Amino acid sequence: MKVIKISNNEILTLLDAEASNFPKYATQILNLANQNAQGTRPSVVGQMSDLIQEFPGNKLKEWEEWYLNKHPESLSLAAIKIFEMVDNFKDVMTKIDREMVNRWVNDLVIVKTFIGLKFQEAILKSVAIELNSTYRNATPEEESHGIDGLIGEKPVSIKPTSYELKKSLSETIDIPFIFYEKLKDGIEISYDEDIL
Repeated sequence: MKVIKISNNEILTLLDAEASNFPKYATQILNLANQNAQGTRPSVVGQMSDLIQEFPGNKLKEWEEWYLNKHPESLSLAAIKIFEMVDNFKDVMTKIDREMVNRWVNDLVIVKTFIGLKFQEAILKSVAIELNSTYRNATPEEESHGIDGLIGEKPVSIKPTSYELKKSLSETIDIPFIFYEKLKDGIEISYDEDIL
């Protein structure tokens, strides 16, 4: 078997295309601004994977003309959204000082790590409070049997909601489940009310 590697520059040459050059870090900032502004979402610029399939030509210049004919305002609209976010970044950059960086590092390494790794306990405690019961984390021996904790005296397994969709899993757990979904602003928990 022969393996061929084509560099990005070779791809550009093969497709008669030319890449733009940007100052160091500019594309990282613009990518982040675009993620936040959602400037190049399909609702703004069109569904690119579909559009490139519809495109009848094979040259970059033809693609540009064809695309702009179909979506004449989209590049401008995307650029406006992204530039507004860059302005927001500029504003906040002046507020970031060493003390804020120190707090951010502490929040990431200490707080978010603790919360991320200990969130199962928060789920157990929350369900126990709802059921007017007690809780405890599983012992290592209990964990080896698929038990994540106990509500009252009842062992439970804590799983993401995506676990329900994985029908082909070979593991069988004969204890009640508490399902969770991580949201932007917390965790959504679901469980059978007669868990006890």
